[in-house]
This record gives sequence, structure tokens and C-alpha cells, in this order.
Amino acid sequence: MMVAAGATVAQLQAQSPLDPLDNRILLCHALGLTRVGLITQSERALTEDEAQRLSALIQRRLDGEPIAYIVGRREFYGLPFNVGPAVLIPRPDTELLVELAIEHLPPSGRALDMGTGSGAIAVSLAHARPDAAVTALDVSPEALAVARGNAELNQVAVRLLESDWYAAVGDERFDLVVSNPPYIADGDRHLSEGDLRFEPPGALTDFADGLSALRTIVAGAPARLAPRCWLLMEHGYDQAVAVRALLAAQGYTDVQSWRDLAGIERVSGGRRP
Repeated sequence: MMVAAGATVAQLQAQSPLDPLDNRILLCHALGLTRVGLITQSERALTEDEAQRLSALIQRRLDGEPIAYIVGRREFYGLPFNVGPAVLIPRPDTELLVELAIEHLPPSGRALDMGTGSGAIAVSLAHARPDAAVTALDVSPEALAVARGNAELNQVAVRLLESDWYAAVGDERFDLVVSNPPYIADGDRHLSEGDLRFEPPGALTDFADGLSALRTIVAGAPARLAPRCWLLMEHGYDQAVAVRALLAAQGYTDVQSWRDLAGIERVSGGRRP
């Protein structure tokens, strides 16, 4: 789509082919404006360079690229996070896992975030609980670079380790293990729809039944958890029963699930006996 030089901010808000929220985000990004600036500078006319820049951004969105990748940033748990194609885009559903982690981590506790991606969970936890020592693992060096930048951006200390699941922490003990692992089953139609088409497949699916990463985490956590401490995991909308069964079969106690704002059982967990 081509935006004409000389078009005003007000005209572009009224005539865009995009969703109004997407359009406002791209206008702010292309023109260096705040949301207030869109109002106070509504009669500002675009230069040729601005029109070309905005045209390119709008076309990328019309082609399906996620807004968060286009602008390179997404807010999560009230904090800014840089994102790109190496990591999943943080989603509001996962804020439930952060809230539960904050609640279940003992004072001055040690927390382990498995498969950290952008670092959204680990950084949010470290920001909310400066008393905690937070370690985050990911198998992807590219993801760890993004997470490291986000820890610096939000001025928190997180120990980041390249690791295939628990490998890099050996027999270290933690007071909480959390994870939002790949849990979409291979071949699920959602993988070919919307933003998921652009996100790293290995962070979305286990290329199996959707439960293999969860099985690995459940099996390995008791050896890394202090007694009576919690394992908390995000999972798919229809996986709570299966995840509770995995936890119970491994001898976890107080096994339960928590519902997100949509009423869906989104996080399950249990305590090491």
C-alpha cells in the first residue's frame, strides 16, 4: 500500500486499511510520535520519506507480519520487551504464570525459568522480586541475546545460560521452577494462522503430541527443586487434565491448575514432595 506525501495524521487515522490499534502503533513508530502526539499533531502532513516509511510498514502488516516484530517491541507485565523473529511474542495469557511465580517463590528464593525466549517471565519476576536470584535457560543463543538485552533494558539481574533443558544447571537446587514451553501439537492448524506463521516453530511446537517438553520438565524438576517447592508450567487450553496427570504420576503434591482471564485452565503445577 502507498501512502501519499502530504497526507495528514488525521487522514491516515481515518482511512487506513488496518485495524485502528495496529494503525496507531505504526503511525507512532513511523513518525516518532506518542499517542498524545497523534492528537496534538493531527494536521501534520507527511514528508516524502515519512510516507515511504509508513507505506512499507503498512504493507508488512497487510502481509501478516506481527506488529511486535515490525516495531521490535511489546509490553508485558507493565515492562517493555524487545522482540524479534528469534523469540516468541510475549502474550497476556503468560502474565498469569508470572503472578503465580511471584506468589509461590519464597523470600530471597532461587528461581529457574526453562526456555526463557525473550526473557519475559524471568525479567518480570526479577523486576517484581528484587530479593530473588533468577536463572533463565534457553537452547537458542539468539534467544538468549534478546533476553540479555531485555534484562539490561529493565535493569534487572538474571543469570542466562545456554542449555538443552536442565543440562547447564546440573544438580543445582531451586525454590521454584517455571516454564512456558512449546506445547502446540505438530500439525495443529493454529501454526499456519495469524502471528504464529512468523514466530520460531521450535518455541511453539514440540513437533510431537504437544506434551513432550512438559514431560521432560516434570520428570527433571524434582532433582532440581528444594523440598516442598513448586513447579509451575503454562500449557495449552485443552491440556490441563493431561498435565495434572503427569504431575501426579511423578509424585508431586498439591497438584492443581489456575485459570486465565478468559476462564481457561492455563497454568498447572505441583510441589516436590
